[in-house]
Amino acid sequence: MDRAQSDYSIYRQVVSQLMEGQEQLPSLPSITLEIRCALRADDVSLSGLARLISRDPALSALLMKYASSALLRVRRPPRTLLEVLNVLGLEQVDRVTMAHSVKSLFTLHSAGHKKLFLEAWERLVLKASTAAFLARVIGHVHPEHALLASLLSEVGTLGVLSAFKGEIDAPTRELYYGLCREYSKSLGVIMLKKWAVDEEYIEVIRHTGNWHERVCAEVQLTDLVNLSLYHAIKEMNPLAQLPPLQSLAAYEKLLPPLDFISDNGELTLLVSHQAEIHAIADALR
Repeated sequence: MDRAQSDYSIYRQVVSQLMEGQEQLPSLPSITLEIRCALRADDVSLSGLARLISRDPALSALLMKYASSALLRVRRPPRTLLEVLNVLGLEQVDRVTMAHSVKSLFTLHSAGHKKLFLEAWERLVLKASTAAFLARVIGHVHPEHALLASLLSEVGTLGVLSAFKGEIDAPTRELYYGLCREYSKSLGVIMLKKWAVDEEYIEVIRHTGNWHERVCAEVQLTDLVNLSLYHAIKEMNPLAQLPPLQSLAAYEKLLPPLDFISDNGELTLLVSHQAEIHAIADALR
């Protein structure tokens, strides 16, 4: 066995141990659980919810930023948390809260961990923003629903980093992505079940990256996620080995002019609105 194979075997064992001992997996922050509980209460008041959210300054800032983002196109940006809640509504607040929590769950142990995390997070943010934009243009799915589903669809990719704590060095980029290909889906399902999120998000994990899977004729949540994943990969790595866009099951559901393809093999719709998609992404960074 050569050195690379030996290293991979060691890292595989570490990730396998993490999956077997689920108590070691990242848990949602207590403030997130409180907010989600309050959002589901029959007697929830916006003023009380605003006070609760204000206990998390980072989440408060993100909600303010998101409510003023290019995705919502509000005429007058909200100035208070109470105004933010009125603009977004409870379901959107819940989704943005979950998106914020995902990023905050993963402790960065070293420069190596941080580099891997930031690269993965940047791709996830770009993918989620693309999904939200497509949802708004195509319809069928609420943009914030598509955004959160896209983020959660690869939470296992971030979860793999949770295995490397203490004295364990971060793997090389090649080893990390090899581990993600092998474990990220299973790990993501375990994590979402632990967090008690809707089953629909778990189903998206199972079908993400299945380019040619045909389930129904209408554009579904998974289709938006897969189209977004495809374009995020192409933007982050133009040399990535991907099938032609027109061969994707999700693409076949698009109607003209949404299905127009640019010279670089991407949806013209996304190429022409790249600045808007990146503006949405800025609200999540």
